[in-house]
Amino acid sequence: MNVLLDFRSSLRRAALASVSAAGLLVAAAGGVLAADLVVAIGSEPTTLDPQAQDDGPERLVNDNIYETLYIRDAAGNLQPGLATALPKQIDPLTWEIVVRDGVKFHNGEPLDAKAVAFSLKRIVDPALKSGQFSYVSTIKDAVAVDDRTVRVTTEKPDPALTARLYWLKIVPPAYASDPNFAAHPIGSGPYKFERWDRGEEVVLSANADYWGEKPKVDEVTFRFIPDASTRLAGLLSGEVDLINNVAPEFEKQLPKVAKVEGLELPFIVLNAKSGSPLADARVRQALLYAINREELAEGLFEGNASVASGQLAVPTAFGFNDAVKPYPYDPEKAKALLKEAGAEGITINVVGPGGRFLKDRDAVEAVAAYWTALGLDVKVRIPEWSDYLATIFNKDVRPDVFYSSSANELFDADRAITAYYHQESPGASNGDAELAQWIDAARFETDVDKRKALYAQISQRSFDQAYVNSILRVQDIYGLSERTDWTPRVDGKVFVKDIVVAE
Repeated sequence: MNVLLDFRSSLRRAALASVSAAGLLVAAAGGVLAADLVVAIGSEPTTLDPQAQDDGPERLVNDNIYETLYIRDAAGNLQPGLATALPKQIDPLTWEIVVRDGVKFHNGEPLDAKAVAFSLKRIVDPALKSGQFSYVSTIKDAVAVDDRTVRVTTEKPDPALTARLYWLKIVPPAYASDPNFAAHPIGSGPYKFERWDRGEEVVLSANADYWGEKPKVDEVTFRFIPDASTRLAGLLSGEVDLINNVAPEFEKQLPKVAKVEGLELPFIVLNAKSGSPLADARVRQALLYAINREELAEGLFEGNASVASGQLAVPTAFGFNDAVKPYPYDPEKAKALLKEAGAEGITINVVGPGGRFLKDRDAVEAVAAYWTALGLDVKVRIPEWSDYLATIFNKDVRPDVFYSSSANELFDADRAITAYYHQESPGASNGDAELAQWIDAARFETDVDKRKALYAQISQRSFDQAYVNSILRVQDIYGLSERTDWTPRVDGKVFVKDIVVAE
């Protein structure tokens, strides 16, 4: 499609010009003395409360300050973390967890069973209004049986509880009520918070009293650089040691490159609610038929992506449906469906992020170009990150279409499906009550085969009704300075304690 080829060429020219300009600015400034490690990220965290928002930049920082009961190795396998072993099931609704002995928070508070119980109850408390609620919403209660034993109760039998506990960060009970908590985090992890210069950076220092393997980097700075070309210029100048979301066209310029086939699935949510210009399923289907996924993967992402099935799950996740295939590229069918629905030339408002995910702005504009080619009036808005989150999670006023990316580190279909398919979720744009019933049933079904069958129904319904659709599965591309050694993880986490920096 010439539209995308022209769009890609203009992007490449603009990107290379931006890198050159950014490099000249760096040279003119004479450079900056680098900290022990500088990581450039595309957006500033909206908060440093690790339980408040579903916010990727917050996680990048707080993954190094806070810890979880369970961890995953680099390949994604679950292992004990702050817990000494995987949870023990007492009855269908009750689990026991034994907490590691002798761990303390950075302020000296004990990380014991009371702290774990407090953390579990805090994140599901309606008063917190946690953006992460869909990850852990099955948890009903948590009680400290003794100093090291926690008893967790779920609303109904929960087959994915261990994966949920892998997600949840443990916070200090006394300090969590402090007004400074969201801006001055205190965890138990290998790095301690030093400062947050708003609009610029967050600085962490190594925790000398860390209970586990001591970190190899003394200090790390997370610098907020929304523009991808400016991040690259910082890496090339030596001001930055690690950048994520590297645009594929910049790969050959990187001092060192690290890649992994991660979990990121760029997706769109289409507003199926009454009153939406997309309320007719034929219009939503037309939009999906109009997207040339192969061209996006090979063109826009230069082969660093593959076509996704349309589900918000990778093939290794529980609940993935092998029978659901991607919408084929068929612009003529798309035009016919629009004509049949009486929707030719309608106006569509699209909201997307800019700088949070790999080539997110470019992908949104490329998808909009496909829809414009159908004769639709497509209006794209790329707001600042906090405004973007507020927009896509507003239950009362839904965008016609919003673009996002799901990593679903739980490796279970429940989290993403609950967050973006269930009619009661802030991220969903449909009013399908039957679908919601299936989702509720699947998350509590302990029979493996029955649970798989429910997720097969759910993914098929979403495909047929075009509620939610993953477009691509993209590789995670990182740029490293010559002095930095690190192997990326499948779950996209950047644990600084695993990074080695040469003197």
